Amino acid sequence: MSKIFAAKAIVTMNPAQPRATHVAVRDGRILAVGRKDNIADWQAHFGITEIDESFKDKIILPGFIEGHSHMFEGQMWNYIYVGYYDRMGPDGKIWPGLKTIDDVTARLRKMLEAREDRSAPLVAWGFDPIFFANNRLTIAELDQVSSETPILVLHASLHIVNVNSAILKSAAIDPDSNSEFVRRDAEGQITGEFLGQVGLFMAMRASDIDILAAASDDSVLENFAAVAQRSGVTTATDLANGLSDDALATMKRITARDDFPLRLVVAYSGNASSAEDGLKRLAEVQDQQTDKLRMNIVKLVADGSIQGFSARLRWPGYHNGAPNGLWYIEPDRLKSLIKSYHAAGAHIHVHTNGDETIGMALDAFEEALNAHYRADHRHTLQHCQMADRADFKRMAAMGIGVNLFSNHIYYWGDAHIAQTMGRDRANRLDDAGGALREGVALTIHSDAPVTALGPLFTAWCAVERSTSSGDRLGGDAERLTVEEALHAITLGAAYSLKMDHEIGSVEVGKRADFAVLDTDPLDDPDTNLKDIFVHATVLNGRSYINELPSTS
Repeated sequence: MSKIFAAKAIVTMNPAQPRATHVAVRDGRILAVGRKDNIADWQAHFGITEIDESFKDKIILPGFIEGHSHMFEGQMWNYIYVGYYDRMGPDGKIWPGLKTIDDVTARLRKMLEAREDRSAPLVAWGFDPIFFANNRLTIAELDQVSSETPILVLHASLHIVNVNSAILKSAAIDPDSNSEFVRRDAEGQITGEFLGQVGLFMAMRASDIDILAAASDDSVLENFAAVAQRSGVTTATDLANGLSDDALATMKRITARDDFPLRLVVAYSGNASSAEDGLKRLAEVQDQQTDKLRMNIVKLVADGSIQGFSARLRWPGYHNGAPNGLWYIEPDRLKSLIKSYHAAGAHIHVHTNGDETIGMALDAFEEALNAHYRADHRHTLQHCQMADRADFKRMAAMGIGVNLFSNHIYYWGDAHIAQTMGRDRANRLDDAGGALREGVALTIHSDAPVTALGPLFTAWCAVERSTSSGDRLGGDAERLTVEEALHAITLGAAYSLKMDHEIGSVEVGKRADFAVLDTDPLDDPDTNLKDIFVHATVLNGRSYINELPSTS
């Protein structure tokens, strides 16, 4: 397939040629970029006759790249959304956010009553008690929905799940049970919250349902791709996957479809296995990679979430006096894993939310690099929300990149000021400006389904640094310019995935992957990035047009 796309403007992200109006595509790659007369020779040489003017009044950018998301987003839309903020589903319908715990239980009750089979587990997602003055969802409240149907309510952080008494009974959890992964209140009573990955597996085992079974059926990938495509994303990650044979077979089959609108980059989840087993599995899947399916990253999760009080913080700890969080991988084991994976040449991404965990991970990388020097390794700290300038200096010195969770500023910024870290530390939350100023390779992300997948919204968060109440965290030094934010969701993300030679800019030889916008984000300084409508995406030269969203 050969054609020329005409646009009102093309923002290329190529500093040698920042703007254009036409791009020629052949065999899914970019053949030429420039004005119409600039590409005439190529047009004549290859006999390209098709001029696609469907975007002639639109703005073309490189396809957006979501460097930290999960296919879990696609699976979640098979369950019930109970989050605080409005959320658009893969069908374009917007689900209104729920502002009280009573609203949450009412939606659960309504969905349960609409079902024919009330014995099957009822699963919901997106809940976060931090928005309700930290009032917790209780066993009694879920039992009012049903005490017989197993009910699991997954928190937005994915690090906590609430359950009803039916789950507790199946899990054999009673007042005498002693587990750090089962939360108790001040009186020592079981609250119905299971904590961390271990807690989630306990709840799933008791309910006989695998919430995390991403890629187990076609709808997961199809939903995920639909959400991504609506937000302008042409390459997205599934940044924690066991790479089972069944999951791999599904991913290969679905991504191979001509009409599948997304490149998928999958990271092997390394927490539960030895480095030896992880490296063996990564080696086994390398020859099964395709144009639209890559599997060359190992992901390690070192701590939990800040808003869930399961991240590890340095002194003085949590602002509200909560105990320090959990090590999902004990420090000595993390050092051993990083050293082994690094020495074997693997590309490592590490989930680090709290600043204690950030420092520990940097110590581990420093030891690994001192033992086995590697140039251009592009190891990356994911989330890395509480890093300070000293941390960024260390990262730059070691060539460690960062993928900051900029959406947190809006969604949880107010709660971080009041409850988790206080104003001083919240001012540096997800300090994208600081990372760039210290020379750290930067990208930014949504962590979908933790927050909605939408790179333009994520870019807006990094530019404005505004909480949902309108409070602005930090000053100009922590903010990105619009140009820097756009770079972070295109070339910056491509670099972190070691794919900047293929995607991330509109340049000759790269993949013909584009995001098509109704508004030029660089034309009007007052334009809100988050409000720009994504008209379409283009993957390998094939167009996918979006419809306007509707309310559910």
